[in-house]
Parts: sequence; C-alpha cells; structure tokens
Amino acid sequence: MSTYHAIIRHPSITEKNTQLRTGQNKYVFDVFPKATKPQIKEAVEKLFGVKVLSVNTMVVKGKLKRQGRFAGYRSNWKKAIVRLAAGQTISKFGEV
Repeated sequence: MSTYHAIIRHPSITEKNTQLRTGQNKYVFDVFPKATKPQIKEAVEKLFGVKVLSVNTMVVKGKLKRQGRFAGYRSNWKKAIVRLAAGQTISKFGEV
C-alpha cells in the first residue's frame, strides 16, 4: 500500500455502527480488501492521530442482485472494526 487513504476507503455510518461508537468506542471502516490488520492500525493512527487498541476485520460477501431475468452478484468488500483507547475519539465521524 502506498498511502493510508488507499487502505481506509471510507467510514461506515449505520445505526449499529453509531451504537458501537458511543457505547464501546469502536469505529467501523470500509477498507481495501487486501489490507492487513497492522496496516489498518497504522493507517488509522496516522490519519486520525489516535491510539488503536485492536482491529477486527471481516469480509462481507456480495449480495445477489437481479435485473429482470438476469442475475449477478455485487462485489465482496472488507470492513474493519477499530477499537480506540479510552478517552480518544475521531472528530467529524458521522456527524450530521
């Protein structure tokens, strides 16, 4: 990976992810599929200036989509759940 922005694609902002952020200080990101946990940890620490305690990743399988009689699948994607140290936050994360 050449840049941290290539590893961290964008934040995932859903109702469940907002509950994780407020209750457990965990943030969810859509990441590059071949990124490793140490790369994700380093990218979040450098981009946002926070201390990362743990990184959990998972590959989300693409859903079946139909267009009339034709069927195909969306692409698989990878998401990372990052837990920050106590008292640290990422500013402007999901603010509406």
